Amino acid sequence: MPKDVVNETSSEISMKLNVLIALALRQLLGDKEFAAKKRQKHGVGDAVHFLADMGLGAKDIADIVGSPITSVRTLLTPTRRS
Repeated sequence: MPKDVVNETSSEISMKLNVLIALALRQLLGDKEFAAKKRQKHGVGDAVHFLADMGLGAKDIADIVGSPITSVRTLLTPTRRS
C-alpha cells in the first residue's frame, strides 16, 4: 500500500476512535472518578489529565473533549513558579 493511503486510513480510524472515546467519556462524566475529591466543579481539565495519563496526545484530547488544542496544551503544561 502506498504511504498516502496508509496515512489517510490511519487518520480516518483515529477520528472514528476519538468519536467513540468522546461518547464513552460523556457517559463517564457523571462518575466522580475524574475529579479530585476536594473539588466540587467538574470541567474538562480532569478529563484532559485523565486522557493524557492514558497516553493520548493533545490533538486527540482536544478533539475528544471539544476544546481548542491551545486550551488543552495549557491545561497539560505544568505551572511554573517564579
